[in-house]
Amino acid sequence: MYAKPNVVVLTGAGVSAESGLKTFRDNNGLWEQHKVEEVATPQAFSANPALVYRFYNDRRAQLADGAIKPNAAHLALAQLEKALGEQLTLITQNVDNLHERAGSTRVLHMHGELLSSRCTGSGHRQVCTVAFDRKTRCQCCAEPRPLRPDIVWFGETPLHMDTIIMALSRADIFIAIGTSGDVYPAAGFVQLASESGAKTVELNLAAGTNQRYFDEAIEGPASEVVPAYVHQIITAFNDKGR
Repeated sequence: MYAKPNVVVLTGAGVSAESGLKTFRDNNGLWEQHKVEEVATPQAFSANPALVYRFYNDRRAQLADGAIKPNAAHLALAQLEKALGEQLTLITQNVDNLHERAGSTRVLHMHGELLSSRCTGSGHRQVCTVAFDRKTRCQCCAEPRPLRPDIVWFGETPLHMDTIIMALSRADIFIAIGTSGDVYPAAGFVQLASESGAKTVELNLAAGTNQRYFDEAIEGPASEVVPAYVHQIITAFNDKGR
């Protein structure tokens, strides 16, 4: 019986943008008109917590807009999970829940999640779908502590890195979708996968800054190129399994 390939997928802002979700960072390097230093660092949270809470509360409210829905790229990746099961590792730099809403069940959010909060004392994470601020306290500590957005800020270590590195070391195919290739460590995943012998593929609206490291690059909207490439993988697997 033909073995299913180990496929590792990394998704970035280009996937969610087609669902109408504003990307945090625009071409000027601003996060919704705020400098990164104002809303996306531990220092910003210490200096102006009210602004940081408001920024992420607004992003959470945007995600709850009924017009924001998974697009064809999200749906195709959910289909790929159904075909490959545990042989698929889906890593996202996005903090929205569109992959899950499309049907993906094993998503690694390396930069955290909007619909989650984190205790500033214990680090415990919990589902949070409503606005909160510095007065909101945890339920995990003997002396309740304030909650913070469950977002990995600049200068903090991304989540799930051990699992991600292990998956990259075993990958047969690595696919980066809608990523700029600017933000590390994610921008270096292609090199790690390549060193392990994986075929590396970039699916992007335009070339990322690290495109030279990929074996193959296909440019176009994620809602078009991702379903086509997923179909190619599933068809190849089914043909070899006959």
